[in-house]
Amino acid sequence: MKKTALITGATSGIGKATAELFADNGIRLIICGRRQERLDELQKKLSEKTDVHTLSFDVRDKKDVFAKIESLPQGFSQVDILVNNAGNAHGLAPIQDGDVDDWDAMIDINVKGLLYVSKAIIGQMTERKSGQIINIGSIAGKDVYPNGNVYNASKFAVNALNEAMRYDLNEYGIRVGAVHPGLVQTEFSEVRFKGDTAKAAGVYEGYTPLYAEDIADVIYFMVSRRGSVNIADLVIYPTAQASATILNKNL
Repeated sequence: MKKTALITGATSGIGKATAELFADNGIRLIICGRRQERLDELQKKLSEKTDVHTLSFDVRDKKDVFAKIESLPQGFSQVDILVNNAGNAHGLAPIQDGDVDDWDAMIDINVKGLLYVSKAIIGQMTERKSGQIINIGSIAGKDVYPNGNVYNASKFAVNALNEAMRYDLNEYGIRVGAVHPGLVQTEFSEVRFKGDTAKAAGVYEGYTPLYAEDIADVIYFMVSRRGSVNIADLVIYPTAQASATILNKNL
């Protein structure tokens, strides 16, 4: 039976690459993001391979998240796979110089947004006693680094929530797992550095980083295992990276 996956943050990076790979493998898609024009472009492209529905919302908007997910039409209303991919980083400054608005954005999107979307979906999974949740974390949720502070805290929360979901949903047979990538070349750094493309590009110079497709491959591997297998927690680095602070720029 064809499965349906809901992917947040699907308009770029890991979310988009995951949607593309899922479509290649016949998974029905609900692609979510803030930019409707990008959702429309992706829907047009992927509809040649699978059924695609778009939902435009900001995960920070609790009422809109619940309203949009409740509005899913028949054929898309049963979500078998939830990929909590939406997330962001704003700024890279010591805590004493941090921007409070940046802190709010990271906590609201990375933590509260993940919770809102999960809450909107989990009820139907517990009722059916089936489903799978993939939470996209970060090595920042495993390894604190200088100037990471609130971003680190938000991703440590994702790591904790992933474990808590797995414990709480075990009795319902719901698989829960997380992927924690290291340096992945996406729009992530452009957002962190407020659109400074030169500074963002410098993050990935001198070595081979991970790419969105690398993470999508891992996510698909997780969801394609038989139902008795749950991959609970994966940390993925590019070969050049050994930790949040150790990077070999000669590779």
